[in-house]
Amino acid sequence: MTSEPEQQIGVGTQDAFQRLWTPHRMAYIQGENKPTGPGAEDGCPFCTIPAKSDEDGLVIARGEHVYAVLNLYPYNGGHLMSVPYRHVADYTDLDQAETLELAEFTKRAMTALRTASGAHGFNIGLNQGAVAGAGIAAHLHQHVVPRWGGDTNFMPVVGQTKVLPQLLADTRQMLADAWPR
Repeated sequence: MTSEPEQQIGVGTQDAFQRLWTPHRMAYIQGENKPTGPGAEDGCPFCTIPAKSDEDGLVIARGEHVYAVLNLYPYNGGHLMSVPYRHVADYTDLDQAETLELAEFTKRAMTALRTASGAHGFNIGLNQGAVAGAGIAAHLHQHVVPRWGGDTNFMPVVGQTKVLPQLLADTRQMLADAWPR
Protein backbone atom coordinates (compact mmCIF):
# COMPACT_ATOMS: atom_id res chain seq x y z
CA MET A 1 0.00 0.00 0.00
CA THR A 2 1.45 3.32 -1.05
CA SER A 3 0.35 6.64 0.25
CA GLU A 4 0.69 9.98 -1.40
CA PRO A 5 2.80 12.54 0.44
CA GLU A 6 0.74 14.88 2.59
CA GLN A 7 0.79 18.46 1.38
CA GLN A 8 1.11 20.90 4.26
CA ILE A 9 -0.36 24.35 3.74
CA GLY A 10 -0.07 25.43 7.35
CA VAL A 11 0.30 24.01 10.78
CA GLY A 12 -2.21 21.33 11.72
CA THR A 13 -4.29 18.89 9.78
CA GLN A 14 -4.95 19.79 6.18
CA ASP A 15 -8.58 20.44 5.35
CA ALA A 16 -10.62 22.03 2.58
CA PHE A 17 -10.68 25.54 4.07
CA GLN A 18 -8.85 28.47 2.56
CA ARG A 19 -7.47 30.82 5.17
CA LEU A 20 -7.10 34.56 5.16
CA TRP A 21 -4.40 35.36 7.68
CA THR A 22 -4.91 38.65 9.47
CA PRO A 23 -2.08 38.91 12.01
CA HIS A 24 -2.62 42.66 12.33
CA ARG A 25 -5.86 41.85 14.21
CA MET A 26 -3.85 40.37 17.11
CA ALA A 27 -3.09 43.88 18.37
CA TYR A 28 -6.84 44.44 18.73
CA ILE A 29 -7.55 40.98 20.16
CA GLN A 30 -4.79 41.26 22.75
CA GLY A 31 -5.86 44.76 23.75
CA GLU A 32 -2.67 46.45 22.62
CA ASN A 33 -2.82 50.20 23.26
CA LYS A 34 -6.11 49.95 25.16
CA PRO A 35 -6.40 52.79 27.67
CA THR A 36 -5.90 51.90 31.29
CA GLY A 37 -6.53 55.26 32.88
CA PRO A 38 -8.23 58.61 32.58
CA GLY A 39 -7.29 59.86 29.12
CA ALA A 40 -4.81 60.55 26.37
CA GLU A 41 -1.84 60.31 28.71
CA ASP A 42 -2.75 56.66 29.23
CA GLY A 43 -3.10 55.89 25.53
CA CYS A 44 -6.82 56.35 24.99
CA PRO A 45 -7.20 56.44 21.20
CA PHE A 46 -10.44 58.42 21.45
CA CYS A 47 -8.56 61.12 23.37
CA THR A 48 -5.62 61.22 20.92
CA ILE A 49 -7.61 61.13 17.65
CA PRO A 50 -8.88 64.74 17.88
CA ALA A 51 -5.29 66.06 17.83
CA LYS A 52 -4.68 64.37 14.46
CA SER A 53 -5.69 65.63 11.05
CA ASP A 54 -9.06 64.38 9.84
CA GLU A 55 -7.33 62.11 7.33
CA ASP A 56 -4.83 60.62 9.79
CA GLY A 57 -7.45 60.17 12.53
CA LEU A 58 -10.18 58.97 10.11
CA VAL A 59 -12.36 61.78 11.48
CA ILE A 60 -15.49 62.45 9.42
CA ALA A 61 -16.85 65.49 11.26
CA ARG A 62 -16.13 67.55 14.36
CA GLY A 63 -18.63 69.24 16.62
CA GLU A 64 -18.28 71.26 19.80
CA HIS A 65 -18.62 68.27 22.16
CA VAL A 66 -18.56 65.22 19.87
CA TYR A 67 -16.76 64.01 16.76
CA ALA A 68 -17.51 61.25 14.24
CA VAL A 69 -14.77 58.78 13.31
CA LEU A 70 -14.54 55.61 11.26
CA ASN A 71 -14.11 52.38 13.18
CA LEU A 72 -10.63 50.99 12.57
CA TYR A 73 -12.06 47.45 12.84
CA PRO A 74 -15.41 47.85 11.03
CA TYR A 75 -18.27 45.37 11.03
CA ASN A 76 -19.39 46.79 7.68
CA GLY A 77 -18.08 49.38 5.26
CA GLY A 78 -18.92 52.84 6.63
CA HIS A 79 -19.07 51.69 10.28
CA LEU A 80 -18.49 54.87 12.24
CA MET A 81 -18.71 56.06 15.80
CA SER A 82 -19.86 59.24 17.51
CA VAL A 83 -17.45 60.02 20.34
CA PRO A 84 -17.49 62.74 22.99
CA TYR A 85 -14.21 64.65 23.28
CA ARG A 86 -14.38 64.35 27.05
CA HIS A 87 -12.97 61.09 28.44
CA VAL A 88 -16.08 59.63 30.04
CA ALA A 89 -17.03 55.95 30.27
CA ASP A 90 -20.73 55.93 31.09
CA TYR A 91 -23.64 57.39 29.13
CA THR A 92 -25.18 58.71 32.35
CA ASP A 93 -22.05 60.82 32.94
CA LEU A 94 -22.60 62.91 29.78
CA ASP A 95 -23.83 66.42 30.37
CA GLN A 96 -26.86 67.75 28.50
CA ALA A 97 -24.88 69.43 25.70
CA GLU A 98 -22.86 66.24 25.08
CA THR A 99 -26.00 64.09 25.09
CA LEU A 100 -27.76 66.37 22.60
CA GLU A 101 -24.80 66.56 20.24
CA LEU A 102 -24.25 62.78 20.41
CA ALA A 103 -27.88 62.31 19.34
CA GLU A 104 -27.51 64.93 16.57
CA PHE A 105 -24.34 63.28 15.28
CA THR A 106 -26.14 59.94 15.13
CA LYS A 107 -28.83 61.50 12.95
CA ARG A 108 -26.21 63.13 10.72
CA ALA A 109 -24.31 59.86 10.46
CA MET A 110 -27.45 58.09 9.24
CA THR A 111 -28.10 60.85 6.70
CA ALA A 112 -24.50 60.77 5.44
CA LEU A 113 -24.48 56.98 5.14
CA ARG A 114 -27.78 56.99 3.24
CA THR A 115 -26.52 59.73 0.92
CA ALA A 116 -23.06 58.28 0.33
CA SER A 117 -23.77 54.57 0.20
CA GLY A 118 -27.53 54.01 0.09
CA ALA A 119 -27.68 52.22 3.45
CA HIS A 120 -31.00 50.40 3.90
CA GLY A 121 -30.86 50.24 7.69
CA PHE A 122 -28.60 50.65 10.71
CA ASN A 123 -27.40 48.99 13.87
CA ILE A 124 -26.88 51.76 16.42
CA GLY A 125 -25.67 51.20 19.92
CA LEU A 126 -23.53 51.83 22.96
CA ASN A 127 -21.68 48.97 24.62
CA GLN A 128 -21.43 50.02 28.26
CA GLY A 129 -18.58 48.21 29.99
CA ALA A 130 -16.22 45.45 28.92
CA VAL A 131 -18.74 42.74 29.87
CA ALA A 132 -21.22 44.34 27.46
CA GLY A 133 -18.74 44.14 24.59
CA ALA A 134 -17.06 47.54 24.73
CA GLY A 135 -13.64 47.20 23.14
CA ILE A 136 -12.59 50.46 24.76
CA ALA A 137 -14.80 50.66 27.83
CA ALA A 138 -12.99 53.65 29.35
CA HIS A 139 -14.23 56.11 26.69
CA LEU A 140 -17.86 56.19 25.58
CA HIS A 141 -18.50 55.77 21.86
CA GLN A 142 -21.71 55.10 19.95
CA HIS A 143 -21.57 52.79 16.94
CA VAL A 144 -23.49 53.51 13.74
CA VAL A 145 -23.25 50.47 11.46
CA PRO A 146 -24.86 50.72 8.02
CA ARG A 147 -26.73 47.67 6.74
CA TRP A 148 -27.97 46.61 3.32
CA GLY A 149 -30.35 43.86 2.26
CA GLY A 150 -28.24 40.76 1.71
CA ASP A 151 -25.10 42.15 3.37
CA THR A 152 -24.86 39.01 5.47
CA ASN A 153 -24.01 36.31 2.99
CA PHE A 154 -21.83 33.24 2.87
CA MET A 155 -18.59 35.17 3.49
CA PRO A 156 -19.17 36.05 7.16
CA VAL A 157 -21.56 33.17 7.85
CA VAL A 158 -19.63 30.29 6.29
CA GLY A 159 -16.29 31.81 5.39
CA GLN A 160 -16.00 33.87 8.59
CA THR A 161 -14.58 36.66 6.44
CA LYS A 162 -15.67 40.26 5.99
CA VAL A 163 -15.23 41.82 2.59
CA LEU A 164 -14.82 45.58 2.77
CA PRO A 165 -14.97 47.03 -0.73
CA GLN A 166 -13.26 50.32 0.01
CA LEU A 167 -10.18 51.59 1.83
CA LEU A 168 -10.89 53.41 5.11
CA ALA A 169 -9.36 56.64 3.78
CA ASP A 170 -11.72 56.57 0.79
CA THR A 171 -14.71 55.78 3.01
CA ARG A 172 -13.77 58.66 5.32
CA GLN A 173 -13.64 61.11 2.42
CA MET A 174 -16.95 59.87 0.97
CA LEU A 175 -18.75 60.26 4.31
CA ALA A 176 -17.10 63.60 5.12
CA ASP A 177 -18.35 64.92 1.77
CA ALA A 178 -21.87 63.63 2.50
CA TRP A 179 -21.96 64.83 6.14
CA PRO A 180 -24.90 67.25 6.69
CA ARG A 181 -23.72 70.71 7.70
